[in-house]
Amino acid sequence: MHLTDDHAITWQRPRVAIVGTGFGGLAVAKDLARTPVDVTLIDRENHHLFQPLLYQVATAGLSPADIAWPIRGLVRQQKNTRVQMGEVTGVDKVRKKVLLGDCEIGYDILVLATGATYGYFGNDDWAVHAPGLKTIDDATEIRRRLLLAFERAEVEPDAEKRRGLLSIVIVGGGPTGVEMAGAVVELARKTLAADFRAINPEETRVVLVEAGPRVLPGFPEPLSSYAANALMGLGVDVQLERPVTKCDADGVVIGDERVMAKTTIWAAGVTASPAATWLGLEGDRAGRVPIGSGLKPTDTDDIYVIGDTAFAHYAAGEKLPGIAPVAKQQGTYVANAIKAQVSGRAAPPPFHYRDRGQLATIGRKAAVITFGRFHLKGWFARWIWGLAHIFFLISLRNRLIVMTQWLWSYISFEHGARLITGMRPQPKREQIKINHEKGPPTIVQEVASKKTPKVDRRTRV
Repeated sequence: MHLTDDHAITWQRPRVAIVGTGFGGLAVAKDLARTPVDVTLIDRENHHLFQPLLYQVATAGLSPADIAWPIRGLVRQQKNTRVQMGEVTGVDKVRKKVLLGDCEIGYDILVLATGATYGYFGNDDWAVHAPGLKTIDDATEIRRRLLLAFERAEVEPDAEKRRGLLSIVIVGGGPTGVEMAGAVVELARKTLAADFRAINPEETRVVLVEAGPRVLPGFPEPLSSYAANALMGLGVDVQLERPVTKCDADGVVIGDERVMAKTTIWAAGVTASPAATWLGLEGDRAGRVPIGSGLKPTDTDDIYVIGDTAFAHYAAGEKLPGIAPVAKQQGTYVANAIKAQVSGRAAPPPFHYRDRGQLATIGRKAAVITFGRFHLKGWFARWIWGLAHIFFLISLRNRLIVMTQWLWSYISFEHGARLITGMRPQPKREQIKINHEKGPPTIVQEVASKKTPKVDRRTRV
């Protein structure tokens, strides 16, 4: 029920706006499917992404469509849900509006599940040289850089430059960095080893840099040590307690040592979305919104913040990891709270996270798993890791595709998605030429003054 400006009473279902279609936002929407509310899902992308396997797209093990699904297809059967694709620019708490570039969306209840991106510790200019891994565009850009480096090394006569092209630096020793390092070294030394003639991909140098004392700092120390040793067994150069002080087109500076590398991948530090700014609140160091045990910011009754966007304070001082199970459980909690709110029931008890454990894989034959006091490592952990990830993929189609790809890759060492994309040259300038005699305008592209280089037909792309 709503009271309009002329004091007329109108009956209308509560409007729930959910910003972000990651694990948390999608969990809220799915759990509200049969609730008498009108849900609007808002995201700048048109797909839900299974981020835990994004590194495999970056290393050519999987294709983007294997781990992503169109949002509209996922909520097709939910008649109370609509999708709005757009970039959120702010929130008007007084008028209860979500502000997009060209429209506004009203809400009675707002859920912010906008996730996070990588932070460069105040050195945002490093981003152009060291892309992070949060989106499909990030993954395909990293894949392009990796594969293109080998292609360029194949035709590079200078030995020093060739070594730089065959050197890859990964900054950050968390799960993403560890999994990426293992996948990159196996891609180079197993899959690509027979593809080139002038270079030996087995000579590729992969450096994993971690500022802290161990990799996988969120895991128990024995599992961290196992992971580091497993990486070194694959040929990864693991450098601990070595913060990066500079990053440019030629590589990185670690302490006072210059590491020449034409490919750098960033997997260290995160920065939340601008949600705190939208709400006029002060975020923590990473920009996350402080929330209470009800997953709401202070002094708000109609706004929830979940996932990587939120910073929760708990009695034990517990800091929750930025992983999918946290976002999913928070999403389910918020959906239950909304159900209680619209039905007039009491609010649920404070949110309590049930630890489902953590997993990380190191190449194709090893992984580490922690679940409470239960720790597992080695090849059996690797199989559990694979089964768990297949289980949590959304559709049967994707489960079958990923399982088939993994089986084939395990047997043949073949990474089948080795496509270099994003290479189309862009015109320097476009002119609109209107010819009134012939009708509508036509776009005439000026030819770049620089001559097109000749293509070496011996180079296979």
